[in-house]
Amino acid sequence: MLLRSTLIYGPAILLTRLSALLFLVLATRIVDPAEYGLLTLVVTVGEMTDTAFANWLRVSLLRLGGKGEIASGSLVRAGRMVLATTAIGLVVSVAASAAIVPERWGEFSIAVCTYLLASAIARYALTVLQMQQRHTAYSFLEFLRAVLQLALPAATMLVEHNSFLAISIASSLGMLVTGVIANIIAWRQVIKGPPKFTQREFLALGLPIIAIAVVGFGLTNAERVMLKLYQNAGAVAIFASAYALARQPVDMIANAINMGAFPETVSRFDEKGPAAAGTFLSQFMGLTFTLALPVVAMLSAIGSDLAALVLPKAYIGPYTLLFTTIAIGAFLTNLADFVYGSMVHAHKRPLLFIISKLFGTAANIGLAMLLIPSMAEAGAAFSLMGAAAINLVISAVISERLTPIALPWRAIGAAALVSACVWGTAYGAKTLAGDAPVLVRLMVAGTAGGAVFLVLNAALNPQAARQVFTKAKAMIGRRTAIG
Repeated sequence: MLLRSTLIYGPAILLTRLSALLFLVLATRIVDPAEYGLLTLVVTVGEMTDTAFANWLRVSLLRLGGKGEIASGSLVRAGRMVLATTAIGLVVSVAASAAIVPERWGEFSIAVCTYLLASAIARYALTVLQMQQRHTAYSFLEFLRAVLQLALPAATMLVEHNSFLAISIASSLGMLVTGVIANIIAWRQVIKGPPKFTQREFLALGLPIIAIAVVGFGLTNAERVMLKLYQNAGAVAIFASAYALARQPVDMIANAINMGAFPETVSRFDEKGPAAAGTFLSQFMGLTFTLALPVVAMLSAIGSDLAALVLPKAYIGPYTLLFTTIAIGAFLTNLADFVYGSMVHAHKRPLLFIISKLFGTAANIGLAMLLIPSMAEAGAAFSLMGAAAINLVISAVISERLTPIALPWRAIGAAALVSACVWGTAYGAKTLAGDAPVLVRLMVAGTAGGAVFLVLNAALNPQAARQVFTKAKAMIGRRTAIG
C-alpha cells in the first residue's frame, strides 16, 4: 500500500518540486539578490502563519470528516472556522512583517496576506479531494499549480525583475486559480448531509494544532529570520537557495509516501487498533530510510557542483556544508512529523506536540543566535539540523509512550549501507571527472550513484523490486494499448 501511494502522489509532488527548482534558477539570475531574499522571507512568514492558522484544516478534516462520500455539512462547518482563523492569521502576518522587514513592511504585508488567502483556498479544496480519494484529480491540480506558479512569476520577472511584491503576487495568483478550480471539481461530488462532527469536536482537535504551530514556529523558520536580523537579505538569499536545492528532494520522497500513509494510519488505528497502526508506521519508517537516506548521501556528495550549476556566480557560499546539514535536517524532520507525529494524531493527542516543538524552537533560536553572527549561512544550517535532531528525539519519546513503533533495524542497516556506497561512488565519480564541465561531473556522479542505489536495493529488497517492475510493466502496457 505504501509503495502504491508513493507512486500515485509521487509524480504530482515531483512536478511541484521541479517547478520550484526552475523558479529558483530563473529568479537567482534575474532578480537582485536582496529582492530574492525578501521574496523567500515572504514565503517563510507566509508558511509560518499558514501552518499556525490554516494547516490544522487538513489534519482535522482527514481525522473527523471521513473519506469517500463527504457531506456538505462537514465542509461548510470546517470552512467557516478556517475563514475565522485565516482572518486572525492576516492580522498576525502584518505585525510580523513590521518586525522583520520594517523598512518595507507595507509591500511585505501585502505580499504575505495575498499568499495566505490564496493558500487557504487551495488547501481547503485539495484536502476535500484527498478525503474523496480522488487521486488523479489531486495529481492533476498539483501539476496545474506547479505550472502556474512557474509561468506567472516568470512572466512577471521579465517585466518587473526588481520587485519582490510583483513576483510574489504573481505566484499567489497561480495558487488562487488552482484553488478555485479545485473547489469546483471537489464540490461536484459532495453529497448533501449534516456534518459528521460538532464544532466543539473540530476545534478540540484543531486548536491544539494551532497552538503547536505557534510554539513551533522557530523549528524550521527562525534561522532565516535571524539571518535577516543579524546579516542581511543577501545572506538570506544564499541560504534559501541552498535550502531549496537540498531540502526539496528529501521532502519530495517523504511527502509522496505520507500522502497516502497518513489517512491509512488513522484508518488502521480506528479499525484495527493502535498496534496495527504502529506496525504500519514501522513499515513507513523503513521505506523512508530506504528511499530518502541515499538521497541525503547523494546531495552531500554533489552539493557544491549542483550549486555551481544552478546558481549564478554572485551566490557564493559553503555549499557542501550547507547541502549536507540541510538535507540531514530535512530527513530528521520528516521522520519526526510523518512517523511519530502520525501516531500522536491517531491518538488525538496533538497537544503533546507542544513539548517537542517547544524544545526544537528553543534549540533553533538559541543556536541561531549563537552561530549566525560569526558563521552566517553555515550557522543557520547547523542550527536547523540541531533543532531537527532534538525535535526527533522528543517526538519519538512522546510517541513511544502512546504506542510503541518498532524500529525497522534491517531497513535502517540496509539504507545506511546503500547510502555509504552511494556517497562513495558519487563522490569518487565526481573526483575522477576532474576538470570536466560541471554538468558532465554531475551527470557522471548522478548516474554512478543512482546505479549503485538501484542495484543494491534490488539485491537487498528483491520482493519490492519485483513489485515496482511489475507495476511499471503494466503501466507501460496500458499506455501502449491505448496508443
